[in-house]
Amino acid sequence: MVKKNIELKVLVSDSISKKGVDILKKAGLVVDVKTGLSPEELKKEIGKYDALVVRSATKVTADILEHAKNLKVIGRAGSGLDNVDKNAATKKGIVVMNTPGGNTVTTAEHTVALLFSMARQIPQATISMKQGKWEKKKFMGVELYNKTLGIIGLGNIGAHVAKIALGMGMRVITYDPFLSEEKARALGVTVVDIEALIKTSDFITIHVPMTNETKNMINQKTIGTMKKGVRLINASRGGIVDEKALYDALKSGKVAAAALDVFEKEPPGESPLLELDNFICTPHLGASTEDAQENVAIAVSHQLVDYLLYGTIRNAVNFPSVSADALPLMQPYINLAEKMGSFLSQIFEGGIEKITIEYRGEVAGLSLEPITVAALKGLLTPILEETVNYINASMIAKERGIAVKEITTGDAGNYHSMMIIRIKSGSKESMVAGVLYGKKDPRIIAINNFPVEVMPEGEMLVLSNNDKPGVIGGIGTVLAKRKINISRMQFGRESKGGKSISVVSVDTTVSKEILSEIRKLPNVLSVKKIYLPV
Repeated sequence: MVKKNIELKVLVSDSISKKGVDILKKAGLVVDVKTGLSPEELKKEIGKYDALVVRSATKVTADILEHAKNLKVIGRAGSGLDNVDKNAATKKGIVVMNTPGGNTVTTAEHTVALLFSMARQIPQATISMKQGKWEKKKFMGVELYNKTLGIIGLGNIGAHVAKIALGMGMRVITYDPFLSEEKARALGVTVVDIEALIKTSDFITIHVPMTNETKNMINQKTIGTMKKGVRLINASRGGIVDEKALYDALKSGKVAAAALDVFEKEPPGESPLLELDNFICTPHLGASTEDAQENVAIAVSHQLVDYLLYGTIRNAVNFPSVSADALPLMQPYINLAEKMGSFLSQIFEGGIEKITIEYRGEVAGLSLEPITVAALKGLLTPILEETVNYINASMIAKERGIAVKEITTGDAGNYHSMMIIRIKSGSKESMVAGVLYGKKDPRIIAINNFPVEVMPEGEMLVLSNNDKPGVIGGIGTVLAKRKINISRMQFGRESKGGKSISVVSVDTTVSKEILSEIRKLPNVLSVKKIYLPV
């Protein structure tokens, strides 16, 4: 749904292409470009904005996010998100998006440029000639042809480096625990374990994110197992290479040469690496081409517009993306799941230990994660004081120790699709089943195994009662006395004369006093008031 007549404000805190800013403005968003803000300045500014656009300079910390009272989305013009506290953003329900692929070619090409420069000592030779020297013998290089290139991490950038290297006649081996054998064969690379890659490579290039597992993965110990004369490149993230260990290895000749585009501290200041002749470096230029910066600015701007105005989420790192093409099909199920979750939560008493969502029929073939998240949002919103939304619902459930299980089956009986949500706490269990009429109109067709046909919207009274004469009349009389109109009534029973369930939709809110009066009616066992947004 397009959001109209709402002024949405975007802060661009790092320099991006003017084309990206123009896209935001053309969509009707209010855009302020304020680059170079200090953390304190950003804290004062951030509370006014619905969206924030950054590159790598702005550090979006948990402290800053505490001041982001209206922030809905952070867009990173680029792929790396080391400068954004994703957990803090998720807890506050803020979507964090990046633009994967926007700088793939540029960063891969920069890696290859470092590879050539290092192999042929081009920067050193240039400096020498500018000093008036002609040191031809000093700058003896090595060929890349027929050498082994070890690529740590074969994502988009690593894969592009592999294609270029294979085209130059290099032998390419890779370590990537998430790479399938099928993809490796298609790319023409050989998958090895990390130990084999480190021991056998003539050149090593790194293309993995900075995590607890990858921090200082190239260290004194791993360097000790490398070939003497190995050459090392890092155009990925600073901190993956232990810079002190690299300095010692370059000084000793264990590592013949190294090329870094990234550093643990940026800028690196007086790093001893800068004193070495066999070390070359660039100031984090991997994505710094006019083409790439324009591409990522345009991409992130379109993503922000799609989310802020239409609710479409793409390339979010803390929420499953739903494409604009898939959204029309997915949205009715997302809506149904949220309504079912909210309904079930409001009729259930006690804490929730386990949630099981069963998908039957056509819906079982869809991407289920957004629908499950919607069900969790519906379930958690009525029982938690803090704001629950599509971004933080899964994290909140996990933090509270709630187990979530999905079940899929192709059989939906007489329906195209059906969803069943069950919640459990100890020996207590409750369920609700729902379908779409005409593939868009939500209906609840069972409550705790009682068959019903409920339109899940507005204020409703859900009664458990004995299937005896006079119950319906008694409810009607109580509500009529208070001039409360009944818009719809639905009933379900397990058997004639047994237990029954009644769902009464009303046009006016029902007070606690009226609920108390209804509970005292003959054969009424319990009554719950619930509300579902229209």
